[in-house]
Amino acid sequence: MRRALIFAVALGLVVTSAPLLAQEVIDRIVARVENDIILLSDVRALGRYQQLVESKSESDAQLLDRLIDQWIVRNEADTAQFPKPTEADILAGVDRVQKSFTSATEYETRKMQIGLTDADVKSMVTSQLYLSNYLDSRFRPSAKVESKDVEDFYEKAVVPRAQARGQVVPTLDAAREYIREALIQRSINEQADRWLSESRGRLRVEKRLEANAK
Repeated sequence: MRRALIFAVALGLVVTSAPLLAQEVIDRIVARVENDIILLSDVRALGRYQQLVESKSESDAQLLDRLIDQWIVRNEADTAQFPKPTEADILAGVDRVQKSFTSATEYETRKMQIGLTDADVKSMVTSQLYLSNYLDSRFRPSAKVESKDVEDFYEKAVVPRAQARGQVVPTLDAAREYIREALIQRSINEQADRWLSESRGRLRVEKRLEANAK
């Protein structure tokens, strides 16, 4: 999931219709975070990407909260001059999105239905990689996983899930590294959530999203 794209666009951007000289609002500011802005188009773009990769999207209010969190992460990563993802990593990320569909035709059809271009998908993947890589580098060193944690997860999660699906239960040794990485990722997410919660309290945030937004 990417942070808001911060565009230098004035509030209430309009376009004039020649025959009627009518004005139609095509974008607007839905939040200010410190001296930056988040646009309604940013909310819509994230929602379309969620529809592509998850077949559903969150509410506008939830999407806006995600974009604010992404602003926090990106601002810190940029300040730290964290390296951008490589082109190879970006292309691999796009490939993973494509391969989550049953065929290339299904992917292209769904992308077109939602209104996303190849450039849109690549931009989202690039942003996701940048933010997730930064969070990983920041919190992985303090993610401690003990052998007992791995064994408990195996007994309480892996074994019951395999049995419920009628699958062969993998051995603990075969599943150990997978479980360890899953627990590390869980720890990273928990640490990131706490950090973001603390960071939000220090920010100057003004939301302008209507209460009746979807």
